[in-house]
Amino acid sequence: MRSYRLDKPGHPDGLALHHAEPPAPGPTEVLVKVHAAALNRRDALILSGRYPLPARPGVVALSDGAGEVVATGAAVSRVRPGDHVTGSYFPRWTDGRLRPELADQLGCTVDGLLTEYAVLDEQALAVLPKELGWAEAASLTCAGVAAWRALTGGAPLLAGQTVLTLGSGDVSLFAVQFARMHGCRVIAVSGSAAGAERLAEVGADHVIDYRRTPEWSAEVRRLTGGEGADLVVETHGPATIEQSVRATSLYGQIVLLWVVGEQPAALRITDEAYAGSLATIRREFVGSRADLEAVVRAVGTHGLRPVIGREFGFDETPAAYRHFLDRGTVGKTVIRVAS
Repeated sequence: MRSYRLDKPGHPDGLALHHAEPPAPGPTEVLVKVHAAALNRRDALILSGRYPLPARPGVVALSDGAGEVVATGAAVSRVRPGDHVTGSYFPRWTDGRLRPELADQLGCTVDGLLTEYAVLDEQALAVLPKELGWAEAASLTCAGVAAWRALTGGAPLLAGQTVLTLGSGDVSLFAVQFARMHGCRVIAVSGSAAGAERLAEVGADHVIDYRRTPEWSAEVRRLTGGEGADLVVETHGPATIEQSVRATSLYGQIVLLWVVGEQPAALRITDEAYAGSLATIRREFVGSRADLEAVVRAVGTHGLRPVIGREFGFDETPAAYRHFLDRGTVGKTVIRVAS
């Protein structure tokens, strides 16, 4: 089998193709034939060495992927051959709160899904609806779960409330789709014409161009009759946090989802902005297997389709990374591993 491994994490040419025999699953493990894998921002940060958690040298890249179970260990009971599955971002975090001893991540500290065959413990897998295409199925693990947790991890989100999203990245696109699924009104902020078009296509009620409206928080308040957004999915901080606070309703929620900026920056909110606010600011970072399973159920029940930007073949993996780094399209960058 072929796998792409990070032989030199932190080096731009550190991703290398390896050949090996397919592994055999242990008693509680599952052998998965991977059909597709998808890139996230964290994968670019891991490759460049700017990710907060150091990658293990030689680790198989990418947290996101989907495939078919082809063999199981003798003690496996959660899945069976023929099931379509995806892996959980934190393979040992099944539910509840994340604890330090459960912090291993696919494609970083343990082998990920950029491989023709992967072995994962049965507890790290979620079963997918077979109606979902491989590219779509490979897109849920990181961005999909992060967006879901942003909307569901705090105070209950109620139909008729307003959700504000920033940018047209993968998390924001999922957040728009999930917010509409919850019956919410969605306002999006974007500086990209292509991004604005796609945000509208997936359900944003209003898209504010921040290039034309730098003080976009005032426009959010105007669109909400002065009330502000009930929940802000804050993916562009720290630079945007002041505007997000100003755009939030009195008892609203601001969910911080960014990983790391291009340059170190402090989180600064002026006294003026926060003095008139009782908003809650909380941090989310992807989620557990239970959160992934909730996303899978929601996608299957509502027929939601993740936005795919461009697909590459397995041999084109270096080009897929370059395309992702260049932010060439809106939507997931997917690598087809098998047909």
